[in-house]
Amino acid sequence: MRSIKTQVSGLLVATLLLGACGKGGDAKTENVEADKSTSSATSITIKGSDTVLPLAQQEAEKFMGKNAGASITVVGGGTGVGLSAMQEGTTDIAMASRGLKTEEKLKLKGAKKDVKEALIAYDALSVIVHPSNKVNQLTREQLESIFTGKITNWKEVGGADEKIVAYSRETSSGTYEFFKEHVLDKKNYANGILMMPATGSIVQSVSQTTGAIGYIGLAYETKEVKSLGVSYDQGKTFVAPSMETAKNKSYPISRPLYFFYDATSEAKVKPFVDYVLSAEGQQMVQEIGYIPLSK
Repeated sequence: MRSIKTQVSGLLVATLLLGACGKGGDAKTENVEADKSTSSATSITIKGSDTVLPLAQQEAEKFMGKNAGASITVVGGGTGVGLSAMQEGTTDIAMASRGLKTEEKLKLKGAKKDVKEALIAYDALSVIVHPSNKVNQLTREQLESIFTGKITNWKEVGGADEKIVAYSRETSSGTYEFFKEHVLDKKNYANGILMMPATGSIVQSVSQTTGAIGYIGLAYETKEVKSLGVSYDQGKTFVAPSMETAKNKSYPISRPLYFFYDATSEAKVKPFVDYVLSAEGQQMVQEIGYIPLSK
């Protein structure tokens, strides 16, 4: 698995124009495909989940390199930001690290949006601490107690006598929602939790704070932070996040990643969505550090 660092701003605007190759008869098939790509070339805006952001950026770069005149703009900000932009008609694709909530479905329906869903990959949610922290594993119940404010010192979970500094994504993030539902058992975060605007900000903060803990998508892991083993069976079995444990589903905090788009934009966005779902696109999913659909 290859980890990847992403600009916190999460903005990619790139356009690649390919010239004609003038190949001989052996390239007939390639030329036909290029002609089809050129005829459908257009401008696409993608906005939303910071978890999906690195994947969408690199898939977009590759797609533009293969399709003359294609222009794709990719912006992060959180799942909620992307879905709001889709509702307002200011993005063609909303990236999401969770499914649609009931109230979001109602708002989109009220905005006359016929929403299409594309499952594009899976992700493992890593719980990270500073590398100097001697704690290597936590149960789901301990994580719940830390992020709801019941446990405030590392010595309570076998660590040093040091205050716990917990970092979370902000409320517009799908990762925030997923962690709350699946790790905190739908309980509210503690008031003292430090809310961060982007996943990259959590990585940076945890790497610089010895008592810190946070959660990030697997592809954001770096050597500057340490991921913890997690138990969902009251401490009987601890499993660390990795591509292998996510694929075989032994790591308990895994989730689907989505593209959402309005049916009226389907003709425009489908070539890119299809590319992400293709064998080549799914190979890139794995190379970047996510889990492809075919396991």
